[in-house]
Amino acid sequence: MKIGLYFGSFNPIHIGHLIVAQHILDNTEIEKLWFVVSPQNPFKPSKNLLNEYDRLNLVKLAIADNYSLETCDIEFKLPKPSYTVDTLAYLDEKYPMHQFSVIMGSDSYQNIDNWKNAELLLEKYHFIVYPRPGFDVFPKNKNTLILEGTPSLQISASLVRSNIKEKKSVHYLLSEPVWKEIEKEAYYLN
Repeated sequence: MKIGLYFGSFNPIHIGHLIVAQHILDNTEIEKLWFVVSPQNPFKPSKNLLNEYDRLNLVKLAIADNYSLETCDIEFKLPKPSYTVDTLAYLDEKYPMHQFSVIMGSDSYQNIDNWKNAELLLEKYHFIVYPRPGFDVFPKNKNTLILEGTPSLQISASLVRSNIKEKKSVHYLLSEPVWKEIEKEAYYLN
């Protein structure tokens, strides 16, 4: 099966993530898309991160009605911080019947040369890159698909967290089950 791996902190997952995921399912050969929740990204500070299990739960709530989307907590079991090359090696070993593609925005793809074992990643794996405003992208290998026409919204998890902290509405930035859970649990208020 062709599996798309959408890595991220998802702190929290918002409608921008969901729109990109559905666009990839509708416009590529990806059969299932896994949201790989990263406990700790080596390029981002962890002080603002909601607990990884709470973030995983929010992703589960966001995608519960779509059978083509799944959550993946594989990085919870691996050493921290999480490195994509290590996660992919583990997944290849555990699921040899699947073909994995890495999904990322052009902002992250521009930075891929700084990733652990970048040459190996680019040589061995397929990438699906969606353009983000202000980050032009050019394929770095023959295994990269630039998915033009991906809907782009100026929504970020940091905007969501800021709105929550400032007691502004996030109703239309998040799926209903996610914003209700965040409100119920009082996440991101501090």
